[in-house]
Amino acid sequence: MANQETTDSNNPVIEKLEEKDTASAIAVAGHPLHAMSVHFPIALVFGTLAVDVFYWWTADPFWLRVGLWTSGTAFVAGIAAGIVGTAELVLVPGIRARVASWAHAIAAVTLISVAGANWGLRLMEPSAVLPHGLLLSVLAGILTGVAGWHGGKLIFDHGIGLMVSPKD
Repeated sequence: MANQETTDSNNPVIEKLEEKDTASAIAVAGHPLHAMSVHFPIALVFGTLAVDVFYWWTADPFWLRVGLWTSGTAFVAGIAAGIVGTAELVLVPGIRARVASWAHAIAAVTLISVAGANWGLRLMEPSAVLPHGLLLSVLAGILTGVAGWHGGKLIFDHGIGLMVSPKD
């Protein structure tokens, strides 16, 4: 592993990449809004999946109403987080230059599309939750994991969105 670190530090492509600015373009008091805004859609995607399982087990129409609200709110909150994330991707060269940024963006846009389809299904035909809504909820959960994995790579491997003071 030490050999890999030596190789990376002498790699002109990596050195050039690391020179690019990664400071958030959309932040409040230095805290990136995208990182703050993704928590609600993530929780609501998994909440919708849980609600669908409860409906499957109980057949109680209450869970159909809850699923309509959680899926719709997940979609709207996902769009808001996506707008901020897209702005960061477009405006910050150090983010735009990383492959993980593009993988994260593609997974997130796909996730938002699936969340929108899931909400639309519930609006148009609430009884279609089983099996189609449940399958869309499972797919949304998987896509949340994929998008989160790449988002985590940006934070933990590339230091995107981290506030580090000179004394650290």
